Amino acid sequence: MPRRRSYDQYCAAARALDAVGDRWTLLIVRELLAGPRRYTDLHADLPGVSTDMLAGRLKDMEGAELVTRRRMPPPVSAYVYELTRRGRDLLPVLRALAEWGTPALEEPRPTDAVRAHWFAIPLLPALEGEVAGLVHVTLDEGEFHVRIGGDGPPEYGDGPPAEAADVRLRTDSATCRALAAGGLTLSQAVQDGKVEVTADGGPAGELRARLAPLTVN
Repeated sequence: MPRRRSYDQYCAAARALDAVGDRWTLLIVRELLAGPRRYTDLHADLPGVSTDMLAGRLKDMEGAELVTRRRMPPPVSAYVYELTRRGRDLLPVLRALAEWGTPALEEPRPTDAVRAHWFAIPLLPALEGEVAGLVHVTLDEGEFHVRIGGDGPPEYGDGPPAEAADVRLRTDSATCRALAAGGLTLSQAVQDGKVEVTADGGPAGELRARLAPLTVN
């Protein structure tokens, strides 16, 4: 059984922290919002967490009905962890934390690990309203993709998308920080040459209108 921790306070915030207030829990949610992950993949993208700590947190999260564990169908012989609906509902919480924490992001410290998909959530406000559809973002540190628009909340994943992207953006982490902080808009970044944009199909016309005067390939 998962370890039971509680503030024992009849308060909605306290109840939420009972479930997600432990160290590493919300960062595990950040990783699983990008899709189902094997234990080894989670451990690789959570530098600094011990194997015992990760296993314990995942067990606690299963007990809190935030995460489920399932076996992949043949020929893959592995288990993956994925968020439940209640776990996926934490996306707005991660967005608020990212917005609050962005001013503290200066130049990376020598000890800081960096993964490209960690920029996905902070970038959502800068992308929404400017682009729509499947967006493929390339940084020096790697690639990630974001799906914006439609009936549901935004979705993101590590690496390039499995299907053709509607919009492709190439930039760097410094520009990502400026976009996330709100001191720079996507339109300004493209016009200043800090973001390279290519698009195919329907979104290209929308991009031309919103990001003019740009040449969109």
